[in-house]
Amino acid sequence: MVRGSMTRMAAYVISEVEILNQTLADEYKRLAAASIHRHGGRYVVRGAQPDPVEGAWSPGRRLVIVEFPDMDRAKKWYESPEYAKALSLRQVALDRRLLFVEGLPE
Repeated sequence: MVRGSMTRMAAYVISEVEILNQTLADEYKRLAAASIHRHGGRYVVRGAQPDPVEGAWSPGRRLVIVEFPDMDRAKKWYESPEYAKALSLRQVALDRRLLFVEGLPE
């Protein structure tokens, strides 16, 4: 918070993903992308193959980063009925680690 005003910070949803079923993963991506857009999010990185500089990265795992205007919007997206449809596919289409982080104030 900045003196006398509220500063919103962007929120990032970061996923480390391994595709288990390509057909279901494609459908998951379609549903997830539509729900992300409806909740004000945008892909910053989508399915990138990381180039590790330090430490280990498991082969076959990809990186996805989605930006939302703030943490509240990110959480509402994750808990939304639209994303629930995608999430039910995710459980069989992808192995994933997921975390939410706030960015720095602008």
